[in-house]
Amino acid sequence: MEETTNTKGWVIGILVVIVVVLGGYMLFKGPSKTVVVNQEPTTTGNGTENGNGTVATTTPTVVVNKAETVIGKSVEGRDVTAYHYGTGNDEVLFIGGIHGGYEWNTTLLAYKLMDYLKTNRDAVPSNLKVTVIPVLNPDGLVKVVGTASGNFKYADVSPSVAVQISGRFNGNNVDLGRNFDCNWQTTGMWQNRKVSGGSAVFSEPESAAIKNYVETKNLKAVIVYYSAGDGAYSSACGAGVLPETGALTSLYAISAGYGSHAKFDAYPTTGDIVNWLAKIKIPAISVLLNNHTDIDWDQNLPGVKAVLAHYAK
Repeated sequence: MEETTNTKGWVIGILVVIVVVLGGYMLFKGPSKTVVVNQEPTTTGNGTENGNGTVATTTPTVVVNKAETVIGKSVEGRDVTAYHYGTGNDEVLFIGGIHGGYEWNTTLLAYKLMDYLKTNRDAVPSNLKVTVIPVLNPDGLVKVVGTASGNFKYADVSPSVAVQISGRFNGNNVDLGRNFDCNWQTTGMWQNRKVSGGSAVFSEPESAAIKNYVETKNLKAVIVYYSAGDGAYSSACGAGVLPETGALTSLYAISAGYGSHAKFDAYPTTGDIVNWLAKIKIPAISVLLNNHTDIDWDQNLPGVKAVLAHYAK
């Protein structure tokens, strides 16, 4: 009986020591920090006031800038994803694949740009964030190359002209390049063909996703890639070209060795994305690659660099 009592005493003594040591450690260590990965930068207060007038402390949060954002879904439920590089407050946006599989080389160009930005972190000035949306029309891309991502090769591209043309349109057979709010019409033109502009402006989930994204960001400029036309084209909607848009067009064209054009006038366009951006006073240009197969990387990289240098502070 005495031995059992002594044993209990030793156990209780050890437990007391453990509690004291742990309590001292937590007091010295202070509040724990929660690491939240892939979130936008946020700030937290030091505490909130309770009903009794006391202040309850909150746990400090360490936040890591997210590398990508799913900004919406396509008609067929595929992700429309934006990829981010840099942490600045001002943003430059690059968009590829608005016409899906018909202009699949613009998606390959966008992924090449992403690879460059991943391996050249110092290419993005400290005041900027660069965002790349490599494929705005994933459903159209799948029709032609069999995947909605940039993980495809030239051999994956359907050789059928009819299939490639079908890949221009989204899952509702709407031309996304005719679904934005600038001179929109239900029926638009593409070359000499009539195409659907959707049932209303931003009727398509892909267009609505871009609208929602753009309206919540501090965008300095937007560059949208198309094929084929060998040129940089300014945007405008009902008024003249914004002075900054004109400067951006000339800068990109000269740096990339493309022709510089005040507007696209090969045929009438309605509901165009860059013209909608002009309507809401965001400088935006269309860059048309030389053909439907090459990505013109050696031309476009100097253009990208010139744009980033232009907006660096």
